[in-house]
Amino acid sequence: MKNKYIDLIEQTFEFPQDEFSVVDNELNFNDVPLMDIIKQYGTPLKITYLPKISSQINRAKRMFNVAMAKVDYKGSYNYCYCTKSSHFSFILEEALRNDIHLETSSAYDIHIINALYDGGIIDKDRYIICNGFKRPQYVENIAGLINNGFENTIPILDNKEEIDLFADILNHKCKIGIRIASEEEPKFDFYTSRLGIRYNDIVDYYKSKIKNNKQFELKMLHFFINTGIKDTAYYWNELVKCLNVYCELKKICPQLDSLNIGGGFPIKNSLAFDYDYEYMTEEIVAQIKTFCNQMDIPEPNIFTEFGSFTVGESGATLFSIINQKQQNDRECWYMIDSSFMTTLPDTWGINQRYIMLAINNWDKEYQRVFLGGLTCDSEDFYSGESHANAIFLPKLNGDPLYVGFFHTGAYQESLGGFGGIQHCLTPAPKHIIIDREKGDNEYYTRLFAKEQSYRSMMRILGY
Repeated sequence: MKNKYIDLIEQTFEFPQDEFSVVDNELNFNDVPLMDIIKQYGTPLKITYLPKISSQINRAKRMFNVAMAKVDYKGSYNYCYCTKSSHFSFILEEALRNDIHLETSSAYDIHIINALYDGGIIDKDRYIICNGFKRPQYVENIAGLINNGFENTIPILDNKEEIDLFADILNHKCKIGIRIASEEEPKFDFYTSRLGIRYNDIVDYYKSKIKNNKQFELKMLHFFINTGIKDTAYYWNELVKCLNVYCELKKICPQLDSLNIGGGFPIKNSLAFDYDYEYMTEEIVAQIKTFCNQMDIPEPNIFTEFGSFTVGESGATLFSIINQKQQNDRECWYMIDSSFMTTLPDTWGINQRYIMLAINNWDKEYQRVFLGGLTCDSEDFYSGESHANAIFLPKLNGDPLYVGFFHTGAYQESLGGFGGIQHCLTPAPKHIIIDREKGDNEYYTRLFAKEQSYRSMMRILGY
């Protein structure tokens, strides 16, 4: 009878997979033995595997370049990283090694741009796409970049009043973009995105506010779907509506030459994950090419803004199982040495599911369990995966058990309030960085942040 944990995984999924393998009943993540990491650093533990970031960027570049070559696409492809997905310096530095551009969303983001420039990591030719609602400080900081010679900084107008704010403080001609307020999927609580300008208003707005204004040059139309890039009638319909606006604008605005399709490539959240990235890329490029040919206009340069796709799969979070509690006849609880609400807030806030695997004891029998966090909150638990409404882990037979959540590299630190105050004052865990020299099979680690101390919390709280 096959009732070991490794049997369960191999019978349920195609396993091993690119980033996951098992050696001597212990899990490797991107060929890094996780038990060795745990023995060195302990748990709870956050991990960032830097080479995955470059791998994802180059993967997308390759897919778009191949898709463009197949249809003889005349425009260029430009990869932007959304800083909001993870603002850490080591993330930005790794991403920017790959000749990419940046997307910002708030006033403080601009200070990161300046720091990267001061450190010699970027130059003033880099595209800086500035999204989001522009309050005065954000406008002032963006204008500071433009006035300082960052000629490819492009504010994306989110509402009709923003252009007047820029007009008052710019002393250089400014490239701008317009964001389309896309329609949302029918299941949403509202019909139209709160972000951007209505489809029907954009052409008239251009004619009245931009066309004869020598201070601004419309270069980009921005289109983004909240639910991401999916092979659905909804997505393709919204893309066609966007292309209609682009073509209508292009006929009266020769300077317009770029279409920003935003982000939304998904990341792998299950070992059963199935998404045809190549097909979607080729279909997007082909549809844009065909539509523009039919309208007899040049195809635009394509920009994407990938955040989670860039950094999500580089992250992992490791826990120890510190106790087992049988609360009734059917529910066995494994308690972790941290809190889901502190460490993986998306699991609590939006019911996000990640790849969850045992790190050791793959030769042991398995059982269904519930995972509980340390806080007193009734919502601090994890009870199912994206492919099944259940969790199975090796039985506890006196040996330590460790579990890992994988592809957790996007948003969790910023949503959880890195370095701040967490529910029940549960400390933020230790965070390490794993890297390899180019072409070298050996990995090395370095400590980025120690586990949060009680002293830092007391200072924040005023004690």
